[in-house]
Amino acid sequence: MSSDSNRPGQSASSLEEIRAARLQKVEELKQLGFNPFAYRWEVTDCTADLQAKYAALAAGEEVDVQVSLAGRILARRVFGKLAFFSLQDESGTIQLYLDKQDIQAGMAALDGDAFNHLKQLTDVGDILGVKGTIKRTEKGELSIKVREYAVLTKSLLPLPDKWHGLTDVAKRYRQRYVDLIVNPTVRDTFRKRALITTGISPLPGRPGLFGN
Repeated sequence: MSSDSNRPGQSASSLEEIRAARLQKVEELKQLGFNPFAYRWEVTDCTADLQAKYAALAAGEEVDVQVSLAGRILARRVFGKLAFFSLQDESGTIQLYLDKQDIQAGMAALDGDAFNHLKQLTDVGDILGVKGTIKRTEKGELSIKVREYAVLTKSLLPLPDKWHGLTDVAKRYRQRYVDLIVNPTVRDTFRKRALITTGISPLPGRPGLFGN
């Protein structure tokens, strides 16, 4: 089994090495005929809706309904011909169940070695589009049983360590985009602030807060 882990306090030289390695993956994706910064993916569902809709699905059961979503890879675990990714979109997270046989069948016309390319050319932080069906694993984890995928954005630097997160307050303010990726409470605060601001802002032709 292999998994991704990003350590806090990485040196500038190690970050440059990581960036160089990921840029090489960008080139490999291009050579395979794929755009590593694709700008479009048709999304039919979000993770929160799927988690709510299939909350009662029993362990080991599958539902043959097609779903399509996109999000950022937060974790990767690879076991030979099977892999599990954690995918985060705006509403939450869900597990991707990645079986070599299913992916090779679903992407045969696009890439004859799609599963191995998924293992070799993706990293934590990448934005991935996936299509597949619903499955709850034997361990009880609701998952997307993936048949097709596409790299939508190739991340060139690692995210903060999943356990330590982004704890440097000054860095959180300097790199707010990273803070929003790894801290769900911060994202929720920003959403609420935006809704409040929208609610109290005057619309064209409507008086402002003080009637002026």
